[in-house]
Amino acid sequence: MPRRRDLADQRRRLSAATWSVLAERGLPGLTLRAVAERAGCTTGMVLHTFADKQALLVHARELLHRRTGQRADAASADADSPRAALRAVLWQAASPTEEKREEARVWVGFLAAALADPVLADLHRAYNRRFLDRVGGLVAEVRPDWPPADCADTAISLVAVVEGLNALAAVDPQTYSEESQRVAVDAALTRLGRGSDGES
Repeated sequence: MPRRRDLADQRRRLSAATWSVLAERGLPGLTLRAVAERAGCTTGMVLHTFADKQALLVHARELLHRRTGQRADAASADADSPRAALRAVLWQAASPTEEKREEARVWVGFLAAALADPVLADLHRAYNRRFLDRVGGLVAEVRPDWPPADCADTAISLVAVVEGLNALAAVDPQTYSEESQRVAVDAALTRLGRGSDGES
């Protein structure tokens, strides 16, 4: 038992170090050595947890998905209507603050890497589809009168808006400011019209 607990603590420490390196140096700076230095351990210890650089990248991508998923869960749980839950989930995926833009830069780095890495590409598709399913489910709650195909199409449009804002705000936060992102998200939501909750 102690050994299992030690391994779990080690993985948590390396996960924290991985995210810290990613946030500071981006994907190109994520190396086994950099993670080891940040965690205050040897590269051998990192390799004991992650077999190679690919395993480290996969873990880092999973970390990003977990962070955004937890925020989406919290955002929808605090909402008082289906439309408010949908708006909150979309807004937590946008990049209005420096902390969120930092996360967006990491996401863009993974997207770029996925173009040449089939493993990361598979992960990106899987996680994006989970987000689409989440948004599509919320759209269906707002518009239970719509057929599933319309809900799915609307989810794609809404996700495209927030992911586009993420990518653009990562390099041009002046143009894609918090206010402009808010306006864009609210404008995208007008496509739903007046839903079952009476809101529009």
